[in-house]
Amino acid sequence: MTVFKHEWRSGRIAFWVWTGAIASLLFICLMMFPEMKGEMESVSRMFAAMGAFTAAFGMDKINFGDVMGFYGIECGNIIGIGGALYASLLGIEALAAEEKNHTAEFLLTHPISRKQVLAEKLLAVVTQIAAMNIFVMAVSFLSLLIIKEKPAIDELLLLHLAYMLMQMELACVCFGISAFLRKGGLGIGIGLAMLMYFLNLIGNISDSAAFLQYITPFGYAEASDIITEASLNTGMLLIGAAFTACGIGAAFWKYTKKDIFA
Repeated sequence: MTVFKHEWRSGRIAFWVWTGAIASLLFICLMMFPEMKGEMESVSRMFAAMGAFTAAFGMDKINFGDVMGFYGIECGNIIGIGGALYASLLGIEALAAEEKNHTAEFLLTHPISRKQVLAEKLLAVVTQIAAMNIFVMAVSFLSLLIIKEKPAIDELLLLHLAYMLMQMELACVCFGISAFLRKGGLGIGIGLAMLMYFLNLIGNISDSAAFLQYITPFGYAEASDIITEASLNTGMLLIGAAFTACGIGAAFWKYTKKDIFA
């Protein structure tokens, strides 16, 4: 597990920066809820009259004045966008970094197969995403206790599970892309995460573009649907699992036969 340990150590600063930023914003957001709670009814009415904007963020399905509605819209966007960016950056740099930083020769001269390198790097990516989600979820529960609000626990857990699965999918797709890169791809990772986010918004706004929700992992991590239905969309999850498998498969196919330059 040498490669895994190295990846974890080398990524620990980025891990704490991203995790700390997401958790801090989540905490601040929830601390504001008690003061805003009394005004939320008028805010909900205002948003309800905004047509396409309301549908884009799912505010036509949930009550913004309820703690779960507030959590799904405000906190959900923080976890969704922040987590997606972090996961995409982890995946896109996982394999390309060796050639970019000129460490490939050192790594691949050790008695370790490329498949093992891939497996341990992938495990490191998945572990960091899981650890980030566990920490963020713990902060969210602590914050809700502090403000003395009782959320719907089942829906809250499903929401966090959906966000983690969404991040895993993005990370694995970027992991597959990373195998084809030689000089890193931060722009590709950020661009892919934001593209998927905006595709979901378009799918929410227009019925004719609703099929886009089956392409983007944000489709099955839609807070308004999870909170109102108390379940995840199985069909979307299966499509997401297929994209995840394709990303991993592409990484193993390309990296095991790739000419790697030191």
